[in-house]
Amino acid sequence: MKEFNYTGVCIPKLHYMVNVSGKLNKIEKLIKKGKYFAISRPRQYGKSTCIFLLEERLKNDFFLISTSFEGTGKLIFESEERFCKEILSILAKGVINDNNDLKDSIHAEDKNFS
Repeated sequence: MKEFNYTGVCIPKLHYMVNVSGKLNKIEKLIKKGKYFAISRPRQYGKSTCIFLLEERLKNDFFLISTSFEGTGKLIFESEERFCKEILSILAKGVINDNNDLKDSIHAEDKNFS
């Protein structure tokens, strides 16, 4: 049974939500044309849900990296070297977390070297 969700990502099968397929179609066209776009709205407007639904649509056609830069703070901008290392580390974690086969093989290698 569907319910209202106001605490995070909405899943269409589980939650009542506005039909955003038109918006997703427009964004998908921009992506396929190689265009940049921004999703900028106030809190509780559906930004995370929109990103989640885009990932579901595009995961078979694109190499996606899900990540967040929340909590990086000001130190990341201390130097170019620090910035590059931290950004690459954040992106690498996103790649590993999104790829179960890769995650499993890394954990298996960790156990072999313990």
